[in-house]
Amino acid sequence: MSIAENLKIIKQNIPKEVTLVAVSKTKPIADLMEAYEAGQRIFGENKIQEMTQKWEALPKDIEWHMIGHVQTNKVKYMAEYVALVHGVDSFKLLKEINKQAKKHHRTINCLLQVHIAEEETKFGLDKTELLELLNSDEFNALKNIKVIGLMGMATFTDNEVQVRKEFKSLYALFKDAKTIVNTLDTVSMGMSGDYKIAIEEGSTMVRIGSSIFGSR
Repeated sequence: MSIAENLKIIKQNIPKEVTLVAVSKTKPIADLMEAYEAGQRIFGENKIQEMTQKWEALPKDIEWHMIGHVQTNKVKYMAEYVALVHGVDSFKLLKEINKQAKKHHRTINCLLQVHIAEEETKFGLDKTELLELLNSDEFNALKNIKVIGLMGMATFTDNEVQVRKEFKSLYALFKDAKTIVNTLDTVSMGMSGDYKIAIEEGSTMVRIGSSIFGSR
């Protein structure tokens, strides 16, 4: 099936209030344009250099999401245009995004990444770190970032019970965080293999790549 047909099927499976991020990392410009022409406007990339090249080449009404692990020294290359940074896993990174956003007279939206998986390879804050950060004066002093919600990735496993449990834990944390920052409205969880479970457990944003563009 074509990219346009894949998109149509996925959008039929996703409630209207859930945001679809088309994960376009490693995919050529032509593939992104096919998705764009089918109506997709939000794309997720995991390498800043690749995302910047695509931003320069593609229509300017695209919303670019940085979904990969971010190194602080690379933030400056995307600060001019990035719409949402998904994987903010430290105050140091948040501070750097704030600094670079200020240079461009922007406020950059961010999601705090929470470690919910049993795998050690996933990045993210634990519950204590998350709540301490949100309660801190240093966090409240940052005026050029806006934390709009949380992001997390479940363990890569066929065990649906485990995946569901991890998504439940992220949603529970979101509710805790919302008591501190009441403007939070986004829970980004769920990818091609588990987005339907994620939506059942409260996800408001899913990141789907291979089901749209085909496997890498």
